[in-house]
Amino acid sequence: MPRIVDLSAPIAPSPEGTPDFLATGVEYFSHADGAAEIEGFGVPARLLRDGEGWTRETITLGTHSSTHVDAPWHYNSTIRGERAQTIDELPLDWFFAPGVVLDVTGRDDGDAIRADELEPALAAAGHELRERDIVLVRTDCDRFYAEPDYMFHGPGVTAEATHWLYDRGVRVMGIDAWGWDRPLNMEAAEALERDEPGIFWAAHQADLPYSQIERLFNLAALPPTGFTVACFPLKIVGASAAPARVVAMVD
Repeated sequence: MPRIVDLSAPIAPSPEGTPDFLATGVEYFSHADGAAEIEGFGVPARLLRDGEGWTRETITLGTHSSTHVDAPWHYNSTIRGERAQTIDELPLDWFFAPGVVLDVTGRDDGDAIRADELEPALAAAGHELRERDIVLVRTDCDRFYAEPDYMFHGPGVTAEATHWLYDRGVRVMGIDAWGWDRPLNMEAAEALERDEPGIFWAAHQADLPYSQIERLFNLAALPPTGFTVACFPLKIVGASAAPARVVAMVD
């Protein structure tokens, strides 16, 4: 049996100060709450084991909260002249494939991961890239996951590097930072200073029909190669992304 490594962030209430559009909420209902709900069926608590009913939870969870998979629809309404696919329209065989970890740890916040760095990183991993492989970029920014400024940490992948991977048959790419691009505050400042399009959110809007896995966890527990990734997104109709329980099966 392969060793299974969990690459998914925990889904828990967001820290205080998290902007509403980024926040996750979890409301927990106790066994006593469940017993009170069961009384609605006419069954008193004395007829339940230990007087307890069911527990349940209500989650306020954005499609881009926690570990999730992006669909092309997230980036633009059209990709390469055609309507972009939503998350429920993507082929499932994209999301179960051999994986490789590219180690870019030690980089400064805002550093750009360029196309000419990918081939040496693959060689260092001892991996020969094949069509439909899943490429995971390790930054170790998952250590900031519970911090309010999580989104402002980490390097980012350039549009050119994203094209380089796509041209070699990669359709799913992931990162253990808040986003695939450089931190948005840095891209925003540069875009405004230069007054140019194609800087802010450049890798997302690279006009490519591909998927990103963002906010991965625990990539340090994986070998560079020799594992299979399963990252099936929830089937949310018409959505730009969906949470996923991402795991790696190590040979």
